[in-house]
Amino acid sequence: MRLTFGDGAVVDARAVVSEGRITLGDLSAGPPAPPGPAEGRTAPAPSADPACTGAPARHRARPSWPRGREGRRLVAEAYRAAQGEGRDPVLAVMSETGRSRRRSLKLVAAARDAGFLPPRHNRH
Repeated sequence: MRLTFGDGAVVDARAVVSEGRITLGDLSAGPPAPPGPAEGRTAPAPSADPACTGAPARHRARPSWPRGREGRRLVAEAYRAAQGEGRDPVLAVMSETGRSRRRSLKLVAAARDAGFLPPRHNRH
């Protein structure tokens, strides 16, 4: 298999299909073609997929989230609003902060420790 990019760079790979698996081997890459008389023209990319065109992948940026007391207060507000609407409060914190479930649970625990949320269990 050969991938040829718009700038003349090539990637060659040997792919073997066996028992429902694809194995890649013998990978090699060649540099882009030197600039020549056709430098002013742009060649179309072989695929619109960024992974195939050599373009850097775009990652979703996590929203900016305040640290410290302000961040814990905002976590508590999102948690309580979701509880009041009957939604999953941890999922609401995840979507609000852009953090993973584990990190969101840590943020909720920090908001509890700071007194913005009631204790999880009332101990008698």
